[in-house]
Amino acid sequence: MLARKVTPELVSTWKETAKTYRPLLHPNKKTGPEILAYLTGKYPVQELTTDTLRDVVEDNILSNECHARKMPAGTIPEVQGFMIENTGTGKHLYETQDDMFRGRAIIGAVELHSAYFMVEGSSLLWDELCAFRGLDEDDLENFFMVAEYVGCLKRFNLLDSVLARKAP
Repeated sequence: MLARKVTPELVSTWKETAKTYRPLLHPNKKTGPEILAYLTGKYPVQELTTDTLRDVVEDNILSNECHARKMPAGTIPEVQGFMIENTGTGKHLYETQDDMFRGRAIIGAVELHSAYFMVEGSSLLWDELCAFRGLDEDDLENFFMVAEYVGCLKRFNLLDSVLARKAP
């Protein structure tokens, strides 16, 4: 999760990371339903059906070309909102919240057609979903997406296992 100011040095680091890892990565992106199933299978969630959350996600997708082109032709965003409950496996997410989120509910959404997701309240959960979701062919051309994905894989000690997988 990018939660710091972008600097020329940071951009340079992203480009170097992408240059190193892009040739070793293969498209492996999960679908929206797979992301949602992973999330709801691992954490206690409460469904959120607010128009505000749905509208934010729709705007994020449709107002950004990189997300909009992932929508299949003729479809409109189908958003599933959630709040992670502060019980069971969700407790760990609340106990490790970044200072800027401490005390706030962890909420998010998954768009089912494009596999776009958002998380507010936990960089740990955002990074976990990023590592789980993977990248498609277009994402692999984006140095920031590659660097962010590699960083998330490293956070969860998953980089070696992803690099060891053969291309489909």
